[in-house]
Amino acid sequence: MQLVINTYGSYLRKNGECFLVKNEDKVFEVSAKKVDSIMITTSAYLSTDALKMATENNIDVIFLDEFGDPYGRVWHSKLGSTVLIRRKQLEISAVAEGLELAKEWVVRKLDNQIDFIDRLKRPREDKQERLEEASQGIRGVRERLVSITGTIEDRRGTIMALEGAAGKIYFDTLSYIMPERFKFDGRSRNPAKDEFNALLNYGYGVLYSLVEKACIIAGLDPYVGFLHTDNYNKKSLVFDLIEMFRISAEETVVYLFSGRKVKVEYFDEVKNGYTLNKDGKALLIEALNKTLDNTVRYKGRNIQKRNMIQFECHRIANKLIQKTDDRN
Repeated sequence: MQLVINTYGSYLRKNGECFLVKNEDKVFEVSAKKVDSIMITTSAYLSTDALKMATENNIDVIFLDEFGDPYGRVWHSKLGSTVLIRRKQLEISAVAEGLELAKEWVVRKLDNQIDFIDRLKRPREDKQERLEEASQGIRGVRERLVSITGTIEDRRGTIMALEGAAGKIYFDTLSYIMPERFKFDGRSRNPAKDEFNALLNYGYGVLYSLVEKACIIAGLDPYVGFLHTDNYNKKSLVFDLIEMFRISAEETVVYLFSGRKVKVEYFDEVKNGYTLNKDGKALLIEALNKTLDNTVRYKGRNIQKRNMIQFECHRIANKLIQKTDDRN
């Protein structure tokens, strides 16, 4: 389970083999054996004993800012696996195999978008023509993407331009099906210019933390990316890999709106936009965790969506090592 602390002034400490959380409403305990991660989304107090118990149990502690972006985490200092994986990341990013990996991740993202739009058509007979047009538009972008050859360095701009074109179609389509009050004009970040993007940005932030953790466990270096550039202190590989999993946040947010569970009271107005308040964060995190707990078919087995992130990172790491073994 994920332990979420989102009440201002909450206190987290160790009590035996349990985490004890105290806030203005209640006091409760949860066994460290039942916790996978601890997410802190507001100002809180933590004891060093609690942090030590978390690291000893491979529980990462993630801190999210008001926009849902992870700004820090506490994690054990051991490498997830062999340094060979990290070395191979650097090598493969410069050759054609690196391009194929990056294309694979973006194609998965586009496939998710196409599938989601197709599912949205079923209960919306009056909007099916527009949704089908959008689905076909993204399919066309996908075909162009698949045909790209060369290296990342040469084709990065082309891939990102195609990804942006598909994104424009996709988010225009999602806005089209929104209730009139919550329609939006494309993507916006930090701050979000509308309620939809405020929810989506926070959902993406939660996913970023899960992808980074999966990279660390699999032995992948979060800072050595393929498609995204290696800027100072930028977790480029996390930005690359999250593309395959963004759909979990997008589905969650769309269904919150279509289920009429979103209220204007869940948002605070800030300069040039909106942020989620405590109630809004609680709504989103609960719904997103339910989405991530759903079971999907993956490589011939049934697993939770959240575990698919870890499986994919391990698959990529193993693929990198296999490439090395094949050449020795």
